[in-house]
Amino acid sequence: MTPTPAPLTRRDAADAAAPDWQAGGFGVYVHWPFCLAKCPYCDFNSHVSREVDQDAWRVALLAEMRAARELTGPRRARSMFFGGGTPSLMPPATVAALIEEADRLWGFEAGAEITLEANPTSIEAENFRGYASGGVNRVSMGAQALNDADLKKLGRMHSAAEARAAFDVARAAFARVSFDLIYARQDQTPAQWQAELAEALAMAIDHLSLYQLTIEAGTRFGDLHARGRLRGLPTDDRAAEMYEITQGLTEAAGLPAYEISNHARPGAESRHNLVYWRYGDYAGIGPGAHGRITTPQGRLATETRRAPAAWLSHVGAQGHDLKTEAVAPEDQAVEYLMMCLRLVEGADLARHARLAGAPIAEARIAPLAAEGLVVRDGDRLRATARGRALLDHVLRELLV
Repeated sequence: MTPTPAPLTRRDAADAAAPDWQAGGFGVYVHWPFCLAKCPYCDFNSHVSREVDQDAWRVALLAEMRAARELTGPRRARSMFFGGGTPSLMPPATVAALIEEADRLWGFEAGAEITLEANPTSIEAENFRGYASGGVNRVSMGAQALNDADLKKLGRMHSAAEARAAFDVARAAFARVSFDLIYARQDQTPAQWQAELAEALAMAIDHLSLYQLTIEAGTRFGDLHARGRLRGLPTDDRAAEMYEITQGLTEAAGLPAYEISNHARPGAESRHNLVYWRYGDYAGIGPGAHGRITTPQGRLATETRRAPAAWLSHVGAQGHDLKTEAVAPEDQAVEYLMMCLRLVEGADLARHARLAGAPIAEARIAPLAAEGLVVRDGDRLRATARGRALLDHVLRELLV
């Protein structure tokens, strides 16, 4: 029997009339594509270059930011995120100039979050105070492991001691510090991961990103795996055990999962990533950056070419490299569900129905609920902890 819908309230009507992106907010993403070395597991758009014309890159990034403002029109930015690559190779003056320009173009919401990703080498750590004085108020450090043997296997250029020292410098410069770790590494046991995570939790301020190692095509690990030469990867059962250890230890330490791989103290969730996961709008600036921007003509997907030299040349000639494509409402509905179900808070089914033009059939939800993979609470659909671990399956059942 289909339940009778509740009557539409004045607030519901206002929410339905507001542009959809406002439910998630608006953020600005700046991609810095350069690294000192290419990590063997990384499939991000990152490149090793001996020489970088810092002045030319600053001018080009500022120009593309201004072009993005032409698309978005006036609005306030909830967050700004410098990703890569290794953004901590950017001069602090360049970061400050980009923050200043974003503030001039859009203005920041009160309490806006401005994050910079950093690698914990001692040289880069010296720049942390410069980034803070330029407007960065949160740093996300790519520690990845806390022992030297595994850092070497992961192709990292820092030691565990350097990671700990850089973390101390970051903690002195920023009120908010996150760091990343990778688990289910080669030859790693559940007991080893439990000890390492316990150490990380003792260091953590308010946020941790804890990723299971995945083998991506086109990476060095992917090539080795395809040839049967990547030894010591955990079985699925052992990786699942490490995932359960992760959930239990972080919950007990007061940093529960709020997304599949992200853990935070209440109120310390990454505001920029929440813009993505709540399906807000975001301007993507720099080579290989993607964006979603709502205009009076509809929602647009933006992207730029990945090759840094080609991007820089095109921006120099045209003023930007933003290519746009309309996103159909039904595709927006799919994207929304794929993003929001990553979150513990789940998805708003009424919002999804507005995008899709029709609600999800109860016949799709009920079997997943019976399996303990999703929970429905009124207009809210949430994946359970087990459902988030099997999210690909959940999405297939809901969308296909």
